[in-house]
Amino acid sequence: MKLPFVSQNDLVVGLDIGSHAVKVCQLKRGSGGYVVLSLGSAILPEGAMEDGTITDGESVALVVKELLAGLKIKNRKVGFSISGYSVIVKKVSLESMEESKLEEHILSEAEQYIPFDIDDVYIDFQDLKTNLREGDRTDVMLVAAKKEIVNDYLELLRSLGLQPVIVDVDGFALENSYEYNYDKGENVALVDIGASKMNINILVNGISVVARDVNVGSRQLTEQIQNSLDLEFEEAEAIKLGATPVGDGQEEVEDIFLSTCTQWVLEVKKAIDLYQVSHTGQPLSRLILSGGGAKVAGLVEFLARETELPVELFNPFLKMTANKKKIDPNYLNSIGPEMAIASGIALRSSAI
Repeated sequence: MKLPFVSQNDLVVGLDIGSHAVKVCQLKRGSGGYVVLSLGSAILPEGAMEDGTITDGESVALVVKELLAGLKIKNRKVGFSISGYSVIVKKVSLESMEESKLEEHILSEAEQYIPFDIDDVYIDFQDLKTNLREGDRTDVMLVAAKKEIVNDYLELLRSLGLQPVIVDVDGFALENSYEYNYDKGENVALVDIGASKMNINILVNGISVVARDVNVGSRQLTEQIQNSLDLEFEEAEAIKLGATPVGDGQEEVEDIFLSTCTQWVLEVKKAIDLYQVSHTGQPLSRLILSGGGAKVAGLVEFLARETELPVELFNPFLKMTANKKKIDPNYLNSIGPEMAIASGIALRSSAI
């Protein structure tokens, strides 16, 4: 969604405010493509964000403010994304018509497509132009976001002297980052695992055909390890990521991993099954994994085995460059999967 009262031609800073951390990405256009100017992340206090909703605005504002200051980002124009129960993304089949008529139709008929009161949501849409003949039907991607949730983000960011000009949806930001860096001709499943939610977006020739948000995430894995082995959160997190050896609790951790990650895989399989019902003869070529949960030790191999698809970690900076004197290449590579959404927001903003 674009906020209509602001010029959309300027490069903006991508903000991904998750339930565990805030991620920031700033890009610029170079002669050979995009250049990474600055990026980083900062942990949020527990409970500051819940299911895409700001529950402790002061804490979130402080983290955003300190992160931008620490990265020395002076650009005040930002984009952010939303997800969770407050957002409905739905593909509907409509009679092909001119965009002005399409907008009028959607606004007048939106209540039949979304489970919210029409006065309580912002609505946006995109004609996917899947009609093959004149007068044929076309698929339209409809997005509805609760005004209350969006307005909370706007109020928080404006209180910091920032100028929010783009409101995106996590799955679309992820898709945008993918399309800049990878071949659009593939049929792929993009899976982003955050601390408390998983986003699944299946693309066919660059068009989203299945988009789902699921309320599971990598924090549950950390908390189960923490409770089972009586550890501090940071210690359990290190074990989850494979940075610290488990020791005597190896068997318990393996059981936790198997149980929790099996749940994640089942959600991914549901989305793949839904895709295959309407796309027989168009198999997926691979699964691309992003988000902080992508770093869970052994998850790539587990997903590959269970889905029988090649699985790889998402690199949102694959076709970008960065000044090696300012940004350590190892850091850029390490943080890449976590920056998929933030980079996608920055790309969409700058390309408008």
